[in-house]
Amino acid sequence: MSSSQPRRPLPWPVVSSKMELATRIFKLRTDTARHPKTGRLHPFHILESPDWVNVVALTPDREMVLIRQYRMGTGEVTLEIPGGLIEPGDTPAEAALRELKEETGFIPGPSSPPPRRIGLVKPNPAFLDNTCYTYLVEEVVPGGGQEMDPAEDIAVDLVPASELSGLVAGGRIDHGLVLNALYWWELDRRPA
Repeated sequence: MSSSQPRRPLPWPVVSSKMELATRIFKLRTDTARHPKTGRLHPFHILESPDWVNVVALTPDREMVLIRQYRMGTGEVTLEIPGGLIEPGDTPAEAALRELKEETGFIPGPSSPPPRRIGLVKPNPAFLDNTCYTYLVEEVVPGGGQEMDPAEDIAVDLVPASELSGLVAGGRIDHGLVLNALYWWELDRRPA
């Protein structure tokens, strides 16, 4: 084994950038970048997106608030945790509480601690430029009805937290960002 430092990849200088498409939830940009060793130019397609937030929400009875909704990308109903885009002007914590209320009708209860960030992830650094934050909101209670966006149709499930690993192992929860959030939650529960 060599005692020298491991090789470190170098940044790729961007020599041009072109906006290809802009939608409500993302923009498609093509960057042409120079390989730092060969000097050759290569195109890279980047999705610019606002940051996202996921919410691990637990009731006083240690039930996790889950949602079911139809997802156009896969053409199926998925079992997930609440979450969504962080709107301009919102902090990730504010977005977490907003998404929780809008998608589930649940809000922090009178004994709830403040929402707490338990993790973050870069969803796919190869072509996405955003961050997904995971917040834990405990002691949530029903706080009125859902306030879904016009393109949402969400059903709410309360599942004992003790059953989550079975839902993951059985393939019932298979959304990558949700699995990541549940991993952060599992790490958060471990003694220090």
